[in-house]
Amino acid sequence: MGRKQDVAEVRRLLADSRLVTLTGVGGVGKTRLALRAAAELRRAFHDGVWFVDLSRVVDPDLVVHSVLESLGVHDDTVRQHRTVLVEHLRDRQVLMVLDNCEHVIGATADLVDALLRGVPGLRVLATSRERLGVDGEHLWQVLPLSRDPAVALFAERASAVEPGFTLTSGNLDKVNQICVLLGGIPLAIELAAVRLRVLTLDHLLSRLDDTFRVLAEGRRGGDPRHQTLLAAVDWSFHLCTRAEQVLWARASVFSGTFDLAAAERVCSGDGVERREVMRSLAGLVDKSVVVAEQHPAGTRFRLLEPLRQYGLDKLRSAGREQVLRERHRDHFIEWAQRREQEWFGPAQAQIFALTHLESANLRSALDFCFSAENEDCVHLAGTLWFYWAGCGMLGEGRYWLDRALAASKQGPLRAKALWVNGYVSTLQGDLTSSVRMLEECRSYARTAGDESALAYATHRLACTHLVGDDLDLADELFEEARARYRSLGTVNSHTMLAGIELAISATFQRDFATAERLCVEAKAIGEEHGELWAQAYAIYVLALCAWVSGDLDRADALGRDCLRIKRTFHDLLGIVLGMEVLAWIAASRGDAGRAATLLGATSEIWQSVGYPMFGSRHFGTPHGECESTAVSELGEAEFRAAFRRGMDLGLDDALSFAIGEEPAEPEPVAPPTPLTRREQQVADLIAGGMSNKEIAARLVIARRTAEGHVERILQKLGFTSRAQIATWVTERRN
Repeated sequence: MGRKQDVAEVRRLLADSRLVTLTGVGGVGKTRLALRAAAELRRAFHDGVWFVDLSRVVDPDLVVHSVLESLGVHDDTVRQHRTVLVEHLRDRQVLMVLDNCEHVIGATADLVDALLRGVPGLRVLATSRERLGVDGEHLWQVLPLSRDPAVALFAERASAVEPGFTLTSGNLDKVNQICVLLGGIPLAIELAAVRLRVLTLDHLLSRLDDTFRVLAEGRRGGDPRHQTLLAAVDWSFHLCTRAEQVLWARASVFSGTFDLAAAERVCSGDGVERREVMRSLAGLVDKSVVVAEQHPAGTRFRLLEPLRQYGLDKLRSAGREQVLRERHRDHFIEWAQRREQEWFGPAQAQIFALTHLESANLRSALDFCFSAENEDCVHLAGTLWFYWAGCGMLGEGRYWLDRALAASKQGPLRAKALWVNGYVSTLQGDLTSSVRMLEECRSYARTAGDESALAYATHRLACTHLVGDDLDLADELFEEARARYRSLGTVNSHTMLAGIELAISATFQRDFATAERLCVEAKAIGEEHGELWAQAYAIYVLALCAWVSGDLDRADALGRDCLRIKRTFHDLLGIVLGMEVLAWIAASRGDAGRAATLLGATSEIWQSVGYPMFGSRHFGTPHGECESTAVSELGEAEFRAAFRRGMDLGLDDALSFAIGEEPAEPEPVAPPTPLTRREQQVADLIAGGMSNKEIAARLVIARRTAEGHVERILQKLGFTSRAQIATWVTERRN
């Protein structure tokens, strides 16, 4: 709203400079301006516009990881993440929007400097309260709205919360006075306009005038715009009920989004009943302090970042931050323990999705754990093995586990972190580190009589010998681990994998009857308990057995079944192994073109997993034979062309090709959007000409809820009318 000149100037700056940073106080509209400029520039960047929200990053060392995650780049090797990112972007034309950089300014500046040096086709648009300080950086200060756009914004927000409100000659002067008091800062205007639900315009102006006069008398020096925003937020805070104020401050310890259960657990106590939390949360949503977002897992809540920072200041000044962060940590340790217990069961896919939703809070909890003189960091990092290994987060898991082990002392928690990190390191292809950690774990376990740690460490040590081609020792250790699991009465995904991995060894030794028996047993356990993640590996080995025995139809069907499951978990190791066996099957069927394309696709995925085929002779021999067969049938030139086609497939398209699904029609690269899924639905319905009443009926929500969605869409996009929303939707579709 009122930002056409700013957008034009940002576009001009990006044409001349590879780094443009938008600066200004919180709430002034830096993010909205960046999004609008990026949307208008999307056609200029062949490989897309990417939006990276850094507000949730608590550890500067995870800035690069967060960028990789936002770009959808997965690398589970031990390579430096910065190197991976540069290699991924090197030949691409990309605009990267880095939002909310100020709290990780040093790490962000270092990354941007490296990217600009290594990626010629990259442009960076950053938002920050201070400059990055990188060579070649151009600054654009985002100023508050001038009078007319500010008044228009207030009128739009006011009419959204009070449908009868319109600008007239009788109230225009009062609205103008309010906007002058609020300094033209969009967030401040939003917070004030929403009060028209309970105040008349006269009362609103009177209260603002009185409050700002009192607040101004108590402050001297500093940026006037910052003081204005702080005064507006102060005013909004003091108009909240006492219970809402308490919740506002306490909820500031969450990173990203949070659900009601977490709010009740973390924010209750000390005079606040659990049942009061939901009422106060609803009040903060009504006042536009908290945003409610709809997810498949249910409603989640988020404090707007400037308001979260304000709440955190209140919490600190009251001396309560430590207590609330401890509650936050304890909640997410308990949360992780429950998810670990539930992982072996039918809820695996939901746990995968939920853990990704909670990733920012888990990182925050882990980071806080390291500030205490206890071993909570070791406990939480080890408990999250299912996320690191099961949900394709090996690189981040290795980061936290390495830190945890460096801070740990001898005992059962360190033992678990050792075998978990040994497991993760094996999957990364770092066998030297893996063996060292697993042998340490076994030594401790024998001395301490920790039978559980001994079973897990023995199992994972067997895996290092499996991929290291020492099958006799691998078999011995697998059998020992399985016996230890049985004596403990342990049945879970790990015990399933011990049998499956022993079956892989049997397959390499051409003992297909044993391999099939072991996998059928593991698959039956998975089916009994509703476990899918480990079961998919059993299906993979059964596909191997069927392929070797010449039952190519069964082998192909099993390979595709494996991929369908592994796609659910984004398990790159399972995906690449499944694609490999489908390539070998295709070569055996005489479909050399399909085999070559699949080999090309796997070559790209292996780079993100680790050494191709683990560097193992037993894994690598059929791969080499498949490639030789395809080259022989196609000829070198045609093989390379098919191989290249596979390399050029994105992961989703490669999976569709491998499974035999029709690939989706390529969609134009959409610009980044700040809208939630439900807000996008509402925007689409507005573009279809629906009124708020019709939208409410279509989505089965209250009319007031629909009005709130429209209000937030206007705010996020910086628009003043529904017609602008409709135009925006249409442009994105085209």
